[in-house]
Amino acid sequence: MKKATILFMIFLVIFCFTGCSSEGTSSVSSETENTVESQMEQMILSSFDKNTRIADVINDSSFGDYGSLIFPADTGYYSGDTLEELRLTWYNNISPDKTVEIVNYLKNHADAGETVFYDIYTEEEKAVDPDKEDTGLFFFKGNPGEKFAVCNASDGFAYVGAMQDSFPHALELSKKGYNAFALIYRSGAQTACEDLARAISFIFEHAEELEVDTDCYSLWGGSAGGRMSAWLGSYGPAAFGGDDLPQPGAVIMQYTGHSDYTENDPPTYACVGENDGITSWRTMQQRLEVLDSLGIDTEFHKYPGLAHGFGIGIGTAAEGWVDDAVAFLEKQMEE
Repeated sequence: MKKATILFMIFLVIFCFTGCSSEGTSSVSSETENTVESQMEQMILSSFDKNTRIADVINDSSFGDYGSLIFPADTGYYSGDTLEELRLTWYNNISPDKTVEIVNYLKNHADAGETVFYDIYTEEEKAVDPDKEDTGLFFFKGNPGEKFAVCNASDGFAYVGAMQDSFPHALELSKKGYNAFALIYRSGAQTACEDLARAISFIFEHAEELEVDTDCYSLWGGSAGGRMSAWLGSYGPAAFGGDDLPQPGAVIMQYTGHSDYTENDPPTYACVGENDGITSWRTMQQRLEVLDSLGIDTEFHKYPGLAHGFGIGIGTAAEGWVDDAVAFLEKQMEE
């Protein structure tokens, strides 16, 4: 932030010099003025950069008590001192540029007075079960009244790698106008599904306040997050302690060996890397073939050379898969 402030002052000096030094002529051209203003605005908005320490993001006053949930609550699952050095267990292809974009997005919106994090449990519930302290929804707001998605990161039901496996997805969905939430949940398959059921119930209950359309919502997830999304898709929130609500309009899942299904599963999109040493692409393909045989709309993609946990696939053979998934989702909305 100090660096940005210094650069900002330099631009002010340049702006004043070019604008005030000549008498009898126009101060600066409109085009130059707009360029300078744009550059200054960008500097102000870029509070963090690749060299920013992860600890400084966590402790930034803009984030209050939820700063610790931006990165895994269990610090044993990530390494690196700076945003550029961030590494997450079981993940690959992490983009430092995207990491920086995400933390700046959260800070800028928080500083603008917008709510970017919601508790899904009450203080009383958290007092009874302290593990619920490390839960909640990060909100990447789209257009008011647009449909919503809940993105669920992995990995292994041991920790939540949101910076690679749900924040990027939610951010991209919000850019397309959709209201996207990234869930931070408790470890363990059962409790993770309970937290997802609670999160969906929370969104439905506060739909007017959140300005979201609850019709044909979607669940997104990779690895363990994909299992959560599929389970909630198959059985609905009520099966995991949530309200009696509709199943999602679509499930979008990545690199998970989930094989469970029902005859009433929602339309399902799946993608995986061919070199994934944790999840076999054949297992995913076989499940979707079964769903397809039941008359359930499906779409499957496998990408050469990719290992587990490629996220939104920036700079890889999978880049652009989110666009394909959104097209699949929008097809369900039209039906």
